[in-house]
Amino acid sequence: MVVRLSRHHLLALFCGVFSAVTLAAPAVAVPAVAGSVATTPVATVERTGVTRPDAAAGWLARQLVDGERFETVFDGVAYPDQGLTLDAVFAFAAAGVADDHGARALAWVTRPDVRDGYLGDGDAEAYAGATAKLALAVAARGGDPTDVGGVDLVDRLRSLQQPGGRFADRSAYGDYSNAFSQSFAILALRRTGPGVPPEAATWLAGTRCADGGYPLLPAQPTCVSDVDATALATQALRAAGRSADADAGLAWLLSVQRPDGGFANGAGTANANSTGLAAQALRAGHRPLAWARARGFLARLQVGCAGAPADRGAVDFDGGAFDRDTATRATAQAVLGLTGVGYDHVSSADATVGAPLPTCP
Repeated sequence: MVVRLSRHHLLALFCGVFSAVTLAAPAVAVPAVAGSVATTPVATVERTGVTRPDAAAGWLARQLVDGERFETVFDGVAYPDQGLTLDAVFAFAAAGVADDHGARALAWVTRPDVRDGYLGDGDAEAYAGATAKLALAVAARGGDPTDVGGVDLVDRLRSLQQPGGRFADRSAYGDYSNAFSQSFAILALRRTGPGVPPEAATWLAGTRCADGGYPLLPAQPTCVSDVDATALATQALRAAGRSADADAGLAWLLSVQRPDGGFANGAGTANANSTGLAAQALRAGHRPLAWARARGFLARLQVGCAGAPADRGAVDFDGGAFDRDTATRATAQAVLGLTGVGYDHVSSADATVGAPLPTCP
């Protein structure tokens, strides 16, 4: 039996939209603990073949509850977190490891009771971002998004597109769709069916702020560019053939990259979540030097041989005291940045089974 949160408690979970903003970010930065963050390599690639993405994905696989899912704790109760579980599916595919874990994780998300608790019933309740993200994950693993346990995710997603091109929720509780919903919809449709409706990309491009970045929420009194939203929007726009609109977003990302290579939303702490997404976008957008700097930042957050054995390979949120609760989401998004594999191309086709362990002296 799957226990469900109320709609209001699930707003930030449906497609991982606020993962780097609200769920993963600690309230305050805490002092670093000596030895908790890697100052030595996680593994020696030349001798062991275990790369940083391998080690990160391996650690992530070992954190899955019952080997199949992630959960979020709210008021002391654990609830299924389908969005984070799908982030792990993408991470395993991008790293090309833990394919068996990716298969079990996707099988769990697509189980009818779990799936419908995430997507809605398709009639009274249907959530655009969740539908798009699941369709993209199914495609990335070589499945058919038009038949997921008898549900045609592509058809349902297209039914949520408004006349102006926006993909919106159908819900008695209101519409909470945003830049992530639109971007995932474009990326999913790019890889399935007849392709991306031109008006969907036009709508997303039209949300761009004057500085070139993209906001999380459209039509606000003041347009505020958001690192996470811009990272995803640039990938979607490039996939839809809107290179100029994607380049504007990439230029804004370059302008807000910190001297240490990291990214943060606003004046917050540079962190693995935002940096992972931005690094992925920079690599997909052919900005190799900026990507290398972002990868360096992520590498410095990875727990190495000086850390506790159970934590080695994980990517810490911001370099403070290691927190496993935030490290799962940070690691999942950091893997995408470390590999530079964009959502438009991520695939498990050549992935191997098993959760790699870093080799330490």
